[in-house]
Amino acid sequence: MTKQNVVVPEAMAISVAAVANSSPLFPYLPPRSGCGAGGAGGFALKKKYLSQLELGGARINAWVESMKASSPTHAKAAAALAVAPSVGAVGAQDEHATWIMRHPSALSKFEQIISASKGKQIAMFLDYDGTLSPIVDDPDLAFMSDAMRDAVRNLARYFPTAIVSGRCRDKVYNFVRLAELYYAGSHGMDIKGPATGPRYMKAKAKAVHFQPASEFLPMIYEVYKVLLEKTKSTPGAKVENNKFCVSVHYRCVDEKSWSGLAEQVKSVLKEYPKLRLTEGRKVLEIRPTIKWDKGKALEFLLESLGFADCNEVLPVYIGDDRTDEDAFKVLRDRGQGFGILVSKFPKETNASYSLQEPSEVMDFLLRLVEWKRLSLKARPRV
Repeated sequence: MTKQNVVVPEAMAISVAAVANSSPLFPYLPPRSGCGAGGAGGFALKKKYLSQLELGGARINAWVESMKASSPTHAKAAAALAVAPSVGAVGAQDEHATWIMRHPSALSKFEQIISASKGKQIAMFLDYDGTLSPIVDDPDLAFMSDAMRDAVRNLARYFPTAIVSGRCRDKVYNFVRLAELYYAGSHGMDIKGPATGPRYMKAKAKAVHFQPASEFLPMIYEVYKVLLEKTKSTPGAKVENNKFCVSVHYRCVDEKSWSGLAEQVKSVLKEYPKLRLTEGRKVLEIRPTIKWDKGKALEFLLESLGFADCNEVLPVYIGDDRTDEDAFKVLRDRGQGFGILVSKFPKETNASYSLQEPSEVMDFLLRLVEWKRLSLKARPRV
């Protein structure tokens, strides 16, 4: 193994890049006495060591700050909006109102979305955690409700529907349990379509089973085992093997221990130059450096459905996490379709619309199904 550091994509507009490209925190021990050039040389080396030590600490602090930024304390934000009017509360309310104007509710703008779909096939892409299921402390217990499952099942009767998740494909399938959907697990690095093509699939569509990062499987599993052992000393930390990526959850870790956890992750990743770090909602994700993300998965699925370079499709992507921004950006850059961010609080996003929580996602899906059902019923019989 080499002693190079983890590669972090430029797109992460946070200070993680500074950490990722740094040298090890403790590259060498300070000399006990003068050597080589004598005492002065020893003093210079010791001074350099202390400088490296301070820089390493600053970089870990920057990493921890980025962890905080990606995981806002929603309870505090809600409290700020609920208190009696004050300069701070009014400012927060104004900020929220401005954000809603830029990213209006997909429910209140439902007719606008439907109008844009005229003469086009709507294709649905859904994140799982925080979108179809609530965010929970234990990721193994992130079950979707039966009502949500029924809503997604009915959605797939009328529209091509894919689940695009950071979870491994098998795991997210076991949560959803709907064979008629497309599944893109591990942030799109493991994609598989339904066994039988749905009726809305175009003639030029193709069977789907795609794993662009298969060569990384042994390395990912090795990192998973190392991190599992390394993080045992951090209460509340949970390491999850998502096949083509490893997730280190810190939702149940005391904030005072985040710095130590960041150091543990960094000490492992410096041995794997072909892996990179991204962040989600209270989770650190380790994945291959290949140029593949949820946005690439979205484009691949559109092509697989027969909608590559096609103006007859309206892709709609719903997600709540930073990793979903790659898909939102693809839609915005294409000038085709809409991204819908699931969030109660203002965030920088490439999404066009917003929904507050999974219950609103379900309401939106149900309205979409009802609209399609009524429009087909109103269509004159031939």
